[in-house]
Amino acid sequence: LPPKEEPKDEIEEMVLRLQKEAMVKPYEKMTLAQLKEAEDEFDEEDMRAIEIYRYKKRLQEWKALRKKQKFGELREISGNQYVNEVTNAEKDVSVIIHLYRSSIPMCLLVNQHLSLLARKFPETKFVKAIVNSCIQHYHDNCLPTIFVYKNGQIEGKFIGVIECGGINLKLEELEWKLAEVGAIQTDLEENPKKGIVDVMVSSIRNTSIYDDTNSSNSDNDDTK
Repeated sequence: LPPKEEPKDEIEEMVLRLQKEAMVKPYEKMTLAQLKEAEDEFDEEDMRAIEIYRYKKRLQEWKALRKKQKFGELREISGNQYVNEVTNAEKDVSVIIHLYRSSIPMCLLVNQHLSLLARKFPETKFVKAIVNSCIQHYHDNCLPTIFVYKNGQIEGKFIGVIECGGINLKLEELEWKLAEVGAIQTDLEENPKKGIVDVMVSSIRNTSIYDDTNSSNSDNDDTK
């Protein structure tokens, strides 16, 4: 039988690990920004190696970016493509589908906004489909209809003009709505419609207070 291997001493393993780490060039642990700052500290041989390393690093980043940003446009699909393009889309990819009818102005507005958002968020899949090709006898009151899918599940839905944001829907408002259901990662810090909502709430409160005051005064007059 071969001799039984003796367990390595912890100190010996630590020494071997430190020796191995010492063989790694310092620039191999740096980001591209750190390399730029530390250029003066390397000799000519290192600089040649760094240029090769930079190229490989940029190539890796470019490939990662290309893999992530694979869409970038609002594509038209038909009903018979729905399952493959939406329900069975790539794993962990958010899919936004707009069911529309071209005779409805609000649908055209949503398509315009989605086209711009598709370019801004190329990691998310944006598609549109004429509603009749997907669902027969779908009522106009339910349009526009936006579904958000991920891994075959519906993560969010906006059905009808009101849920989609109203006839005066702005691009940032739709972006915020889609971000709220996790379809995109927005850089907006707050709901663009928040100011309008606050004014409406304040107006409702003031009206309510005014009505309560009038009611109270009326009751007092009746008592007298």
